Amino acid sequence: MKNDLDKFLKNLQQKIEYEEEKSYSKIVINEYRNPNNFRDIKNSDTSGKIKGPCGDTMKISLKIDNNKIIDAFFWTDGCGATIACGSMITKLVKGASLDKAKKLTSENLTESLLGLPEEHLHCSKLVINTLKKAIKNYKK
Repeated sequence: MKNDLDKFLKNLQQKIEYEEEKSYSKIVINEYRNPNNFRDIKNSDTSGKIKGPCGDTMKISLKIDNNKIIDAFFWTDGCGATIACGSMITKLVKGASLDKAKKLTSENLTESLLGLPEEHLHCSKLVINTLKKAIKNYKK
């Protein structure tokens, strides 16, 4: 019976991975399976937190020195696409000035992931809006 269950689970996992590969770029898959900077930190210089229309919550925390982002972290309870967007945004903003980071768009983020399915474009918007909220909170 254990062998049957193991075989079933293996086949199910392969089917899930096949469906993911049809829908998402290799970059998106890698970013959500192996996210960078996925943790909540308490000693940031600023953070922003937004609950998106789909129910996903995104939090972005930044460490800033001389108006330059020296470190970035994210936390989410969202789907794989939201995790991938959060991971990628932390890589895009590290080392960037606040002004440059503030100019990033959801289209920039989606392009850096080599696209997202239309039903997940709201994930990149959630992440960008959260980043902008963190920057705005810092400037207050």
